[in-house]
Amino acid sequence: MPTPRPSLDRSLLEELREFAELIAREAGAVAQRWIGTDLQRERKSDGSIVTRADRECEQLLRARIEERYPDDSVVGEEHGARAGRSGRRWILDPIDGTFSFAHGVPLFGTLVAVEMHGRPVVGVAHLPALDETLTAASGLGTAWNGATARVSAVSTLDDALVVCGDFYSAAKHGLGAASQRIQAAARERRGWGDCYGHVLVATGRADVALDPVMSIWDCAALLPIVEEAGGTFTDWQGQATIDGGNAISTNGTLFDEVMRLASESG
Repeated sequence: MPTPRPSLDRSLLEELREFAELIAREAGAVAQRWIGTDLQRERKSDGSIVTRADRECEQLLRARIEERYPDDSVVGEEHGARAGRSGRRWILDPIDGTFSFAHGVPLFGTLVAVEMHGRPVVGVAHLPALDETLTAASGLGTAWNGATARVSAVSTLDDALVVCGDFYSAAKHGLGAASQRIQAAARERRGWGDCYGHVLVATGRADVALDPVMSIWDCAALLPIVEEAGGTFTDWQGQATIDGGNAISTNGTLFDEVMRLASESG
């Protein structure tokens, strides 16, 4: 479950959130221009796809951050880490859902997060093809295209919609039995994944999102977005972290039931 937050300056959080949204929108516009062009897809060592668009979007994000906050550290999916001295770290996923993006499916987004005191305190998810933007900052709530975003009020899994980008991947990574138990208890299941699945939870359009494999750049923006909308964003052991290697979002009321099923043996 969420841990207590350190005291943070509201005006600074608002400034960082505004800038994160600005550059996420700029990167999203770049990604949109690449659609329908020669993306020159490549396979990375983990088997995932990377394109020229991913690299260009991240380069834009990093350049904008370095110009505005030169003392901040930065880490991104495509271009590694840059050290800083301010105590803040920007965590970037230029195109989350590259597989969808490369196949012309609009369920991809640019993720920008700011970490302070070892915890993400600002998160932005911009889905340019859907014209949806979620922004969040610790203690300031989550906005969805400018309006307040809230998770659903569904209180039992037998009334819930569970989403996952790839249910098979859960089994591949040792989470198959847990995934099956959660799916079986749910009213409905759909295969909407990547950041989009967690965005659905944060906006009350889905109730649980399962992700069996996640990196810090996948998680960092989503943790404050889901939490500030009233939900939980944890690993499969129930810890609110971006370092767990996997993630589950819930609407909060379903957290205990989902974690009980995730932890059962057999």
